[in-house]
This record gives sequence, C-alpha cells and structure tokens, in this order.
Amino acid sequence: MEDRIIRATAKDGAIRIIGATTTNLLNEAIRIHKTTPTASCAMGRMLTAGVLMGAMLKNDKDVLTLKIDGGGPIKGITVTAYADGRIKGIVGNPNVQLPPRQNGTIDVSGAIGKNGMLTVIKDLGLKNPYVGQVKIYTGEVGEDVAYYYTTSEQTPSAVAVGVMFNKDLEASAAGGFIIQMMPDADPLLADLVQYRLEEMPSTTEMINNGKTIDEIISNIFEDMDLKIHDDGKPYYGCDCSREKIETALISLGKKELSNIIADRKDEEIGCSFCGSRYIFTPEEMEQLMEKAK
Repeated sequence: MEDRIIRATAKDGAIRIIGATTTNLLNEAIRIHKTTPTASCAMGRMLTAGVLMGAMLKNDKDVLTLKIDGGGPIKGITVTAYADGRIKGIVGNPNVQLPPRQNGTIDVSGAIGKNGMLTVIKDLGLKNPYVGQVKIYTGEVGEDVAYYYTTSEQTPSAVAVGVMFNKDLEASAAGGFIIQMMPDADPLLADLVQYRLEEMPSTTEMINNGKTIDEIISNIFEDMDLKIHDDGKPYYGCDCSREKIETALISLGKKELSNIIADRKDEEIGCSFCGSRYIFTPEEMEQLMEKAK
C-alpha cells in the first residue's frame, strides 16, 4: 500500500482533520539510519507527526522542524517537514534498545525521556521563524504534540501516531492523524469525537489490516458531513547537495579550513539526514578557502 496523506473537514469546517499512512517512508528511514526497533518506533512516531504538521503549512517554501529531547537514552529526535509531504529526520542514538513494557509494547517514552522539551520551529519566510516550546507531557509523541497544540496554539487537538512491526523488524504499519476543533465548534462535538476514538481499534492496527487512511477517517466521522479536500504522498527525502556542503565549508572561514587542509588528506563529509557522502580533495578545499573570509 502506498503512503498517503489527506486533508479533510467535518461539520461544515468546525473540525479539521489531517491523516496519513507513513509505512514506506519509515522503512526508508530505518534503512538509512539502521535503527533498532525502539529507535525505529520513536522515530516513526516523530516522522508521522512531522508529516501531519507539515501538511498544515500554507506555502511550498515553508518549513517545519519538530524536535523532542527528554533526556532519555535516544538522545533526541529531530524531523524537518515540508508542505509537499517531504520529510527527513535524525535520531541521536539509533542503537538504543529498551526491553518491552509488561504489556509487550515498545517503551518509546523510556527512550525519549520526560525531562525536557518538545520544540516546534516554523520558518514561514518571515524575518524570524516562529518557535514554540512545551514541556514533554508523556514522551509518547502523540500526546506531546496534542499538548503543544492545546497549550501553545490554543487549538484543542487529538493526535494519534503509531508504528507496528513485522517479524523481520520492518514497519508493517505506520501512520496517524491530527483532529482539531475550530474556535466556533460545538463543545459537544469534541466529546462525540473523543468517544468514537476511544471505541475504535488503534490506527496502526487498522492500517495493518488493510484499511486506508480515507476509510479510517470516514469511520470516525460517519454522519458528520466529512469532506476530503485533497491528498498527496508523504515521502522521506533529503535536499542535501555538494553545493550546500561547499557553502557550509566556506562559512567556516580561512583559518578553520587551513587547519583541515594541513594534513593533506581527502575530507569526507556525511549528511546526517540521508547518509550521503561527499569527498573533497585538498586541492578542492584550497579552492573553497579562497572564497572564505
């Protein structure tokens, strides 16, 4: 099943819904970062949350960065999302592996920790980016994002993000949704939606059983005048390039570049988001040094 993202409304626009399946993009991230199941689950939730939040960006050049660091052994996760569904991410410790909880679930909150912050940075092309922060609520990601929207943006939200694995430790299902009540929404609507969410199976369980995100959202908002406005395909993608690495090297300045060139060895620089490697010879580094200050 292809990954998919949908944007929808219900009850004449009183409810906003963003939903997505992200199984394939998570498996691409697992391949790149070589994460353990614990790290894969935590990163999968963050990637899904980033895709959902990125879908709310209005312009193609807008960028959203979502960070969580609670002092746990995973040492933080950062994802960067774009309006077109593209996302990339890094995890501080891809090798973290914790024993499962007593109920058999992966201990994501134990990996992330609860003594820290969830940070949302929106670069909307203005002079300064918007930065919002909240204390980590549970470390489970979904609840933390919901807490951010409710406290920082004053938008009551229900957020579900999850991951399920097969016996080969690949993601067999990943996805979730953000449901937000608009300011003019009837308060009883939130109670009804909450009741339906509590009565339904987990999102990843339904995805694993072959349900599309359209079907899942349609089931929640049955008889609520659901309108799906558009859809797209989220994907894991990095925008790194040799030119961007060159610009970063030039910004180091002549003194720092001179120190790097001193050993007369090729310099290999890797991208933390996608694993691409860029090699610069001493001669190429000298050319860059000529452009530095």
